Amino acid sequence: MVGPGRPQFVLFGSSMDLMGYNLGSWAGRCIAARVPWLEHKDGSSSVGSGFSQAVQPSLVIVYFCSNDATNSHPSGPGVHVPLTEYVENMKKIILHLKSLGDVTRIICLSSPPVNEAKEAELYRKPVDGQSQSQSRTNEGCRAYAEALIELCGVMDVEAINLWSAVGKRDDWANACLVDGIHLSEQGSKVVVEEILKVLKKKDEEVQWEPSLYWLSMPNEFSEGSSFFVVAPGGETVNPGLHPSSWQLEWMNT
Repeated sequence: MVGPGRPQFVLFGSSMDLMGYNLGSWAGRCIAARVPWLEHKDGSSSVGSGFSQAVQPSLVIVYFCSNDATNSHPSGPGVHVPLTEYVENMKKIILHLKSLGDVTRIICLSSPPVNEAKEAELYRKPVDGQSQSQSRTNEGCRAYAEALIELCGVMDVEAINLWSAVGKRDDWANACLVDGIHLSEQGSKVVVEEILKVLKKKDEEVQWEPSLYWLSMPNEFSEGSSFFVVAPGGETVNPGLHPSSWQLEWMNT
């Protein structure tokens, strides 16, 4: 059996994407919910290197913000990017992705809030009097998140403010972050919920073609088979037509 080609999703970002494939993390949860990606492009490579004209992705999720929002280091080098430069960089990335054609949709994710105390405990223990990492502040992450949302509004691109979405939980600082920066299983669940909200909205209001909302996608293997599980009545049952147990939690999202 050969099923229909699935829309391809691409994640483009930094360690927030890489750690999204950990057990219980957001990229893995999206796969469980039948979001059909799957290619990751690290921010260290060229934004255009992963996209061929022969096979264009249906969706690119861009996730840059947290590293840029770190405080500048007294020595000069580091991952900090001034806010105005960050906005300009994101504008260039969005313009490039838009140039791929009408087939490719874009969602930008902002930085979540940061647990400053946890981040300092794990990453900024001084060695020989020198801090080992550039610090982040919750206020700095908020400013970069809001700047991204504003830019995406101007450029007519979908954006998710994770600083606000994750921060809605009273216990976000410990429940949603594993190290003060990267998302835990609970934090990842928030990301999946927000992504699915966008895909469902676009399916209902704009009708992206092809549909990228998982419940509206055609089943890959809808035909019957004598090799499927036999039901009590003696007929075979196609498991692909029924949601799996791990998909049930996303049925109303």
